[in-house]
Amino acid sequence: MGQYKIAIVNSSSFGEWFPDHLKRLEAIGPVKRFTFPNDIDGVTLANELHGYNLIISSVTPFFTKEFFEHKDELLIISRHGIGYNNVDLEAAKEKGTIVTIVPPLVERDAVAENAVANLMALVRQTVASSQAAKENRWQDRAQFMGNNLTGKTVGVIGCGNIGSRVAEILKYGFNTRLLVTDPNVDSEWVKKHQAEIVPLDELLQEADIISLNASLNETSFQILNKAAFSKMKKGVYITNTARGALIEEDALLTAIDKGIVRAAATDVMISEPALNTHPYFKNEKMLITPHTSAYTFECLEGMGDKCVTDLERMIVGKQPDTIVTPI
Repeated sequence: MGQYKIAIVNSSSFGEWFPDHLKRLEAIGPVKRFTFPNDIDGVTLANELHGYNLIISSVTPFFTKEFFEHKDELLIISRHGIGYNNVDLEAAKEKGTIVTIVPPLVERDAVAENAVANLMALVRQTVASSQAAKENRWQDRAQFMGNNLTGKTVGVIGCGNIGSRVAEILKYGFNTRLLVTDPNVDSEWVKKHQAEIVPLDELLQEADIISLNASLNETSFQILNKAAFSKMKKGVYITNTARGALIEEDALLTAIDKGIVRAAATDVMISEPALNTHPYFKNEKMLITPHTSAYTFECLEGMGDKCVTDLERMIVGKQPDTIVTPI
């Protein structure tokens, strides 16, 4: 094997806080950062990355079949995250490219804690009341009435790695009742934490709070749509740290206008980065953060170390961990 060339693609955080990760990469070969539009086509992406045989990539762009058909030698795509829906795994396999992800446990606490942090900001109107204080509007504090979380009914849609942690925090931190909708939920976990496995309709009808933590697939796409919102109790809070496309955007905004949804927080958008012209930003009942759920020092250190280790193992003929390419 000749020289290795490393591309860091669409990841603004990799190496920024932990420069040792970059030094370890530079010991392997030349390193270059790339930032591409989310919708860059496969041919153009392949041409832009010509000669780079080791890639560390964020959640975008999309490495499509067309990309792999036109890409020269590519040994590995190491995802700087736990998701891989932006990579055509079958096409990668045909190319002989290994695709790896960060083990889910690395992101578990950080993402779950952010889901709860955003939820708390909604429930107690933290952002709006802080702004009022900055503007010397202490007399307006009665406008910022919130709700207790204690004793409420929480519905968790997608109770895997992160959803289960969200549920645990809310269960033991606020003595909540837990409703879970997930076809693959761990029955032992359910029993241990006294959760209730319920159909989606029942969760929608009974939950005071809904946390979206499902992976995005054909069964979960816009799982919260117009019909779903019509079944919810009035005044529900929603927090989403999973994928933007789990929610039908227009339907959510309509549900807020009708008072069905009291407020909603999302750390994810269908198209990222989302411009501030998006309708979400015009709605005072929406809290939007720029996909920062994994942005803790502990989490980013673990993510970066995993990606670098993947490449270090690859070049000495060892198999990286957490491979998602089909066998």
